[in-house]
Amino acid sequence: MKTFAKLGFTALIIITLLFSCKKADTATAEESADIADAITDSTIVSSSAAVEKKDSKQKFIRTADIKFKVKNVAKSTYAIENVVHKFGGFVTYTNLQSTIHDQIKTKISQDSTLETLKYSVENNITIRVPNTQLDTVIKSIAKQIDFLDFRVIKADDVSLKLLSNQLSQKRSVVTAKRVEKAIDTKGKKIKDIMEAENTLARQKEENDTRKITDLEMQDQINFSTVTLQLYQKETIKQEITASEKDSDDYKPNLGIQIIDALKSGWYILEAILVALVHLWPFLLLGFGGFFLYKKYVKK
Repeated sequence: MKTFAKLGFTALIIITLLFSCKKADTATAEESADIADAITDSTIVSSSAAVEKKDSKQKFIRTADIKFKVKNVAKSTYAIENVVHKFGGFVTYTNLQSTIHDQIKTKISQDSTLETLKYSVENNITIRVPNTQLDTVIKSIAKQIDFLDFRVIKADDVSLKLLSNQLSQKRSVVTAKRVEKAIDTKGKKIKDIMEAENTLARQKEENDTRKITDLEMQDQINFSTVTLQLYQKETIKQEITASEKDSDDYKPNLGIQIIDALKSGWYILEAILVALVHLWPFLLLGFGGFFLYKKYVKK
């Protein structure tokens, strides 16, 4: 009895372990399926990364880089361009192109050929959109996504950099004013005046550079840059075209070939006669030499 009890208990433990493993495998499979669904879910491309509050003193330069598959690159491109225009943005770069992977020609009849073309279409787009509309634009673009490869959104806080640039501009303006005043009041010698003028010119140039940098940063803050990589699955296109004729089909018949040969022979004979006429002095000398040889040397 004890032996039977032990065997029953062992069997119960084994069944329990097998059931637990099966349940764990099922859970793992469900988790993998959820992850796959999440990757293809277009809503995950939207982001509220570093969205500024109206009263916030922080300033962010926001950029996004997204790669995804669409059903039709050309149609999705037009849809994206319309979305960008709708929300006050603009397209700065677009490169829509097809890449041929394979081209096969199959002769199906004496006059027809089946041409099979395997190609893929892709487009790289760079857009600028108002910073406040970035998330809205990305959510609208997400409707075109068939499969998402990756999405990278960055937000760089440039508040301190802007402040540092503004303070540098103020210092540069103050220094320039002091140099101008020194030139007007204390500049006596030409050499001193020239050195002061050069210093003033350098100060103004540095100030202009800082202003341009400040404007560039402000533009990047106001308009976010989004880089999109669109592609679609490989497409096969088949088309029946007229077969190319063999070059032998264009040869003339035998009679025309004989006439052409006679003409060519006559032209060759004419060329030989003309060449002999050009050589008449040499022929005359040859005949004269032969005559003298026969008459005198041989005797």
